Amino acid sequence: MKKWILSVSLAAGVLALSACNDGTSNVVVKSKAGEITQEELYDALKTKFNPQVQSALEELVLTQVLSDKYEVTDKEIDAKLEEAKEQLGEGQYEVFLGQYNLTEESFREYLKLQLLQEKAATSDIEVKDEDLTAFYEDWKPETEIRHILVEDLEKAEEIKKQLDEGKDFAALATENSTDTGSAQQGGSLGWVDYQGRQGFVPEFTAALDELEVGKISEPVQSQFGYHIIEITDMKEKKSFEDMKEEIKAEYMKTQLTPETIQAAMKKELEAADFDIKDKDLKDAFSAILTEPEPAAENEDATEDEHKEE
Repeated sequence: MKKWILSVSLAAGVLALSACNDGTSNVVVKSKAGEITQEELYDALKTKFNPQVQSALEELVLTQVLSDKYEVTDKEIDAKLEEAKEQLGEGQYEVFLGQYNLTEESFREYLKLQLLQEKAATSDIEVKDEDLTAFYEDWKPETEIRHILVEDLEKAEEIKKQLDEGKDFAALATENSTDTGSAQQGGSLGWVDYQGRQGFVPEFTAALDELEVGKISEPVQSQFGYHIIEITDMKEKKSFEDMKEEIKAEYMKTQLTPETIQAAMKKELEAADFDIKDKDLKDAFSAILTEPEPAAENEDATEDEHKEE
């Protein structure tokens, strides 16, 4: 299942208030002992949670800079939100929000930034029809998947036999699967899109490509153990012409890497001529603005490989 990796900003709301403060210090708390102002709270957050405050600043600035050049509609955010809910699975969306201390509104803001970054990072990519055609042939529609993961082959074969005899998949997953997250959901990994498939280990993905809806795989070995996999449902794959725009959007996503996104964000920030006025936050954006050094890392990796040989 696609993992939602969030940069959760504990101080985003405070930074937003500070940004429109007009130089005054509004009172946040008042008691017989005195007052706590926005400025005092802001300074305390910087002292105690500086990395999170820097992250909040990054999100605010990137959203502002990118929104000035690219447009993300409520319809696009709604679609992204529904995709997230579907992939997380029934009952897990609220758990997810709680885990990351999010409201639906703050999650929508995160999704908006994600969409803005995608648009910025793919804005200069030229797409040829032959690329889309080849991608369409390999593309798989959203698929509902469940699995049972165990440590050894003997156990896997025993469970497969029970399934062949009609035993309940969900019950066996809950009882036996070492993938505790999906075990609690009867082995369900939810609905997985094409991008989500890329997050699976190769052996798992290869087995999916061979499975039909309603069929249960033989034990599949991976670095995690032995999987027994079932595709419980699959959406329709329409004709290329009917879904050309969707395929183009999916293809563009495959061109996104952490490196291309960083390069795009660096380009947009430098073009915006932004300047951090608060010296306590001067290191914010350093990860984005620092040029990566892949050559040196590759040379080290090559030397290590030769040593191992």
